[in-house]
Amino acid sequence: MEPSVYLQNSSAKFSSFPTALTCLSLQGPTAMGGCGSWAWPELLVLLGSAWLWMGSAQPTPPSPTHPPGPQLRFRLAGYPRKHNEGRVEVFYNDEWGTICDDDFTLGNAHVLCRHLGFVAATGWAHSAKYGKGVGRIWLDNVNCAGSEKSIGDCKHRGWGNSDCSHEEDAGVVCKDERIPGFKDSNVIEVRKLLARTEQSHVEEVRLRPVVSGGRRQLPVTEGIVEVRYKDSWAQICDQGWHSHNSRVICGMMGFPAEKKVNRNFYKVAGDTSTATDHAGHGSGLLSPHRLFTERQQLNYRLHSVSCTGTEVHLSMCSFEFYRGNSSAACGAGMPAVVSCVPGPLFVTGNAHKKKQRQQQQQQQGQVSPAGKGTSPVVVHRQSLSPGMCRVAVSPAPEQEVGTMSCGQHCVVPFHTVPHLSVLPQPRIRLKGGARVGEGRVEVLRSSEWGTICDDRWNLQSASVVCRELGFGSAKEALTGARMGQGTGPIHLNEVQCRGTEKSLWNCPFRNITQEDCKHSEDAAVRCNVPYMGYENLIRLAGGRTEFEGRVEVKRGSKWGTVCSDGWTTKEAMVACRQLGLGYSLHAVTETWYWDASNVTEMVMSGVKCAGHEMSLSHCQHHGASLSCRNTGTRFAAGVIFSETASDLLLHAPLVQETAYIEDRPLHMLYCAAEENCLASSARLANWPYGHRRLLRFSSQIHNRGRADFRPKAGRHSWVWHECHRHYHSMDIFTHYDILTPNGTKVAEGHKASFCLEDTECEEDVAKRYECANFGEQGITVGCWDLYRHDIDCQWIDITDVKPGNYILQVVINPNFEVAESDFTNNAMKCNCKYDGHRIWVHSCHIGDALSEEANKRFEQYPGQLNNQIS
Repeated sequence: MEPSVYLQNSSAKFSSFPTALTCLSLQGPTAMGGCGSWAWPELLVLLGSAWLWMGSAQPTPPSPTHPPGPQLRFRLAGYPRKHNEGRVEVFYNDEWGTICDDDFTLGNAHVLCRHLGFVAATGWAHSAKYGKGVGRIWLDNVNCAGSEKSIGDCKHRGWGNSDCSHEEDAGVVCKDERIPGFKDSNVIEVRKLLARTEQSHVEEVRLRPVVSGGRRQLPVTEGIVEVRYKDSWAQICDQGWHSHNSRVICGMMGFPAEKKVNRNFYKVAGDTSTATDHAGHGSGLLSPHRLFTERQQLNYRLHSVSCTGTEVHLSMCSFEFYRGNSSAACGAGMPAVVSCVPGPLFVTGNAHKKKQRQQQQQQQGQVSPAGKGTSPVVVHRQSLSPGMCRVAVSPAPEQEVGTMSCGQHCVVPFHTVPHLSVLPQPRIRLKGGARVGEGRVEVLRSSEWGTICDDRWNLQSASVVCRELGFGSAKEALTGARMGQGTGPIHLNEVQCRGTEKSLWNCPFRNITQEDCKHSEDAAVRCNVPYMGYENLIRLAGGRTEFEGRVEVKRGSKWGTVCSDGWTTKEAMVACRQLGLGYSLHAVTETWYWDASNVTEMVMSGVKCAGHEMSLSHCQHHGASLSCRNTGTRFAAGVIFSETASDLLLHAPLVQETAYIEDRPLHMLYCAAEENCLASSARLANWPYGHRRLLRFSSQIHNRGRADFRPKAGRHSWVWHECHRHYHSMDIFTHYDILTPNGTKVAEGHKASFCLEDTECEEDVAKRYECANFGEQGITVGCWDLYRHDIDCQWIDITDVKPGNYILQVVINPNFEVAESDFTNNAMKCNCKYDGHRIWVHSCHIGDALSEEANKRFEQYPGQLNNQIS
């Protein structure tokens, strides 16, 4: 009902309200069965046909009525320039909406920034500065003092009551400092689920290894299970213990599976009376000096543990607490012991070498002798009708043809071929994460990698992904493209795993339709990973904050610096991963401006990383033979971290559509020659006569990450090119290469970033960068920079290339000058057929978008004639 009269600042008082009155708080209709016997400032009362704002004369007003907690969530949208600013969106009543900028103040921004996990606001934005939102406008005329705990405590017109359009959407700029311990509401996290079961909450679980002789090897895969409860460690009675319990414990420890434990070994290990002499002779089987023994009284805390195997934390299982501390309470039992199977990344020692040999044999397609060897894994591919999916793994040898359910609407035939060992290509991967075991989930379907929509995404499905990849259970299931947006198809929606499945493809799911999801809904995970101790071998020193500083590493028992010779973004990425601090924003080669520490000796040099390593010690380096061109702490390696990073990739279809050949006269190429955009043979040409043959095409470069792509150099160091009359912010922004099928380069070109700008953006994204008037350069998240085929240097000089079959390769940010969340998608490849007069360009795709099999055969696809010589 629309109010006909507003009586503001009314002094009307009621000692009691008639039950016929209708009351409305600013949070929504009150559920009072009448209005009760009080009034408070933010109460609207319908008396007859008039709405009254009630005064605050009544004593002890109740707290405002808030929307249900689980339904109220907040996020920043509109592809902000940084991770701490953007359009504010509120999730209320199962729907995302925006906030109108009417009467908006800095106090409102303070409250909203705290909702988002930042300590305070530094500003706010009006008039849809970050783009227009969609859906409901939930709040209008919001008026906060700034100290409120919730936006619901502030004055406003009521949920969903607004006279605004999305052209008035409000945004905030938050101080780039996080609230300690804050967890994002868009993240499904184990700790949040445990908060509902506080009475039976187990704070922490660990494995205490039994073997104590010599140096302890990491990761610890077997040991006594101990739980932390109320600041003390205790054991679990193993009476009734079964493999499902072990599976849950192993998942928490970062391991994908459990294995059977020799229980008698631990009974002997804990019984010191079985050894009668120092040599270990007597009735005992093992010497107590080689094994950990319980020298203190056992402290049992839990018993009757019963898990189903689907839980992601022990606290989600059924168990009981002992009353008080009792070592005798376990009766004939003993402390629970588990043994876990590590994933491939964490296999060490002889087991690692054995696994490597097995994988090499599988990759070489070796055939096991009949009746010997391990059970084969065979891929059986079969074309299926729409709505069906494929399963790549089959069971034991000699098994009859059967079926395996892999989805809500799909049953897949399978069979085995005896004695043939094949290593199937992984059908799932993580992309865009800064740390080990986290990233956007991508699956391989029909030879093409794609993403998963986050509808109904939960910890059980995320755990299946984690275990399939060799990690433990999931500690977070992330929604809303929290690890950046993918490209290409969205393969799956509404994945609903129980948590026991061996593969995500065994879970029920719904095939995607065009209307279902966008890449802004890509699902991601954070997995439990084994403790390896790498973070204890590296630290930062001298920085202004904990997110920057000089890198110091521990070699043996000595701490020291790292030589900055060859220190690049890739090495900094590995340092970030080892420290667990996010993405590398800058790789610093001079650290004299940071405070000095008492560590002055260099202990590591020649560091060269591929970028995927878990520790700097895993990278190539000089070892004990140190060699550094620039010595001293002034030239020690350093790093600056960031919570977010950009992610650039090329729009491959546009390259294929726009490629053509041009014979361009030399007299029109003087400026291009100055910028080294021609082949070296051009220097010997008869200038200004003759021509060069150029392969031209357009490049459209998208930023799909979570931070803007900005040139490494500030505008004070940009280089002015008089001939073209523009500035270069990056000397080499892209590499253009013509390769033979075996990878030999026969022609090359490059494009300097004379202008990094937002040419176009997605619908709800505002442009931020333009080159006009010496403007700021960059590519905003959700925007793209277009280099048209008809501008200088947007080509490859193929004058000296002979007719034949080639590969056109374009690589963005080839020198890794600017940090990105993912460098593996920076390359694009096309097949080319050149007959000396015409060129066919076909099968263009991002380098990691297809399966290995498809990549091997992509040059065989039918070609497309682009055009002839212009």
